[in-house]
Amino acid sequence: MPEEVRRAAGLLERRWVVSVLWASYEGATRFNEFKQAVGAIPPGTLAQRLVELEHAGVLERRVVDARPPRVEYRLTDEGLRLKHVVDALASFAAR
Repeated sequence: MPEEVRRAAGLLERRWVVSVLWASYEGATRFNEFKQAVGAIPPGTLAQRLVELEHAGVLERRVVDARPPRVEYRLTDEGLRLKHVVDALASFAAR
């Protein structure tokens, strides 16, 4: 198996990663929006998955200078490229 495929599969096989990606494609940008969209994910796990996706270059974390300060997550170009994979999984599951 090519190393690139192994790395991508390693990221996507983590529990909740596909759900977090789906939520980001639906417009979730803040922690509580992800939590509401994904459902029963424990907060610690959600935080860990967001960090993992950020380190993988899929999400970008931005601190918004507001009162109170808040953190938002945006899809990177790499994250947008993964949408085809998530859409394919949804299409497969719909059959």
